[in-house]
Amino acid sequence: MKAQTKETIAAYGFLTPNLLGFLLFTSLPVMASLVLSFCKWDALSGPPVFVGVDNFIQLFQDELFWKYSYNTVFMMLSIPLSMAGSLILALALNQKLKGIVVFRTLYFLPTICSGVAIYMLWKLIYNPDFGVLNMMIAKAGEMVGLTLKGPYWLHDEAWSKPALIIMGVWQTVGGYNMVLYLAALQGVPRDFYDAAEVDGANSWHKFWAVTWPQISPTTFFIAIMSVIGGFQAGFDPAYVMTGGGPNGSTTTLIYYLYNSAFSWNQMGYAAAIAWVLFVIVFMFTILQWRFYGRTVHY
Repeated sequence: MKAQTKETIAAYGFLTPNLLGFLLFTSLPVMASLVLSFCKWDALSGPPVFVGVDNFIQLFQDELFWKYSYNTVFMMLSIPLSMAGSLILALALNQKLKGIVVFRTLYFLPTICSGVAIYMLWKLIYNPDFGVLNMMIAKAGEMVGLTLKGPYWLHDEAWSKPALIIMGVWQTVGGYNMVLYLAALQGVPRDFYDAAEVDGANSWHKFWAVTWPQISPTTFFIAIMSVIGGFQAGFDPAYVMTGGGPNGSTTTLIYYLYNSAFSWNQMGYAAAIAWVLFVIVFMFTILQWRFYGRTVHY
């Protein structure tokens, strides 16, 4: 047997476990969910019943679907805030200072901490009666001679979504996006900055003319992945902190999908939500590639 043939067989041998895992645990369930989206099934009373596109018609006529779609998009306002914060942190942590590694570690810690623990902590912070945040607001009011009372945060429809956005920005601003930006900044050639200084550029000019174009591929990647993640996010904090309330104000599409499938046993309807969500994510990704991708400097 030729050496090249042996290498080919060995390569397929190494690929086979991953390929089988992909087929069994990803491809087949995805295809099954597509078939299920055209059926009515409660997973208890019998086999699925084919209903055609009824699930999709019902979905687009469902007021809750549109309400939770709005909630999902509103929560994604955290993406530009988190990206801007990650870039600012990366710029600060890119300095050659003593002990800078310690600060990098501290800012990254919320990313690797247990999500449930963080959500429970912030639930206490947002407590309207004895939470740290409202106590600070009251103390600040006393300092200027005013009686200030903080909002009800997670118990108020007007404040519940902003509360989760604030927590999300805090949790992610020092995370993987910061690490990606930090790596991109360290890859910018020093010669570019030297040339800009010779031309008389100040710090802002160097950032806008040198740094920003050089890290634009990283920004593009982070934006794409953040939008994809944003449409699929919102389940964990809502489940732990608010239960989707008050009055559904923190329920996102992914949480609605969960409730449809496992709380109300509407498996076919949940599969329809999943495929509509897939189409939405796909369309937004294509739009980002088409419009924002043109501004990327390679």
